[in-house]
Amino acid sequence: MTVFSPEEVRLEGEGLVLRDWVEDDIAFMPGLFDNPAVAKFTPLPSPFDEVAAKAHYEKAVTRRAEGSGRRLAITTDGGEPLGEVVLFLNEEGHAELGYAVGPAHRGQDLAARSLRVLTAYALELGLGPLRLKIDAQNAASEAVARRVGYAPADVPPETKVEKGLERTLLTWEHAR
Repeated sequence: MTVFSPEEVRLEGEGLVLRDWVEDDIAFMPGLFDNPAVAKFTPLPSPFDEVAAKAHYEKAVTRRAEGSGRRLAITTDGGEPLGEVVLFLNEEGHAELGYAVGPAHRGQDLAARSLRVLTAYALELGLGPLRLKIDAQNAASEAVARRVGYAPADVPPETKVEKGLERTLLTWEHAR
């Protein structure tokens, strides 16, 4: 389903610039995504090495070209990526968002600030309901969701097996 324009996206707000990944960003990705918290709480591969980074970049390019979603680098000035936010339509047709911040860049409220910017963008596109899938053990991500106006949705927990680990995902929904 094509919902998103394949045109370049650059979102500014909250002291951040969210932009499409570029090929030069591949070198930064292992430092952002190859860590235990990302491995535990996201579907990203672990270890997240150069091969995984190239595949992640290609997936971002493909999603953009297909119009099926966006993976945007979190930056403060459009330069070095500090993490990523994602927006796509899930199988049920709901807009699903996600975020990950590199360990060296945590503690700056980057996840909440970038999620607020991406949520505003999704609402401008007329998408909804806006949902997050958060691992039931990820208290930090739940705190981010609450700060941005998301609340637990009246949806049963979802059990997934990823990377050989069983995870319980809770659905959070944006309160408009």
